[in-house]
Amino acid sequence: MSAIELSEQLVSLLEEPLFGQQDIESQIRLLLEAEYLRRLSRYRRVDHTLSLKYGMSFDEFVQRRVVRERGYSWEVESDAMDWETAVGGIITMERKLRLLRAGAGDGEDHG
Repeated sequence: MSAIELSEQLVSLLEEPLFGQQDIESQIRLLLEAEYLRRLSRYRRVDHTLSLKYGMSFDEFVQRRVVRERGYSWEVESDAMDWETAVGGIITMERKLRLLRAGAGDGEDHG
């Protein structure tokens, strides 16, 4: 584990009651978890919205070549890119949450 120097202002903010009496590493883990959950929620919302819009999963959307089927319109291509980003983001955030919750604190991505 490497040492990190934090500004006095940041240390002061981390000492606020929001985090209780936890050490700095535990507080940073909580902040990371909150951010990962926020992003996961956003990605899931996009996935859900587009699933409803097209009446299918992203995998089916790709298999059926909906972008080509709908004439490569800007809307469909834009949705496809947003959807692909969301599906990838869900996978990434779930993996990062698993690592974080398992206590993998070495910063390496083992999955």
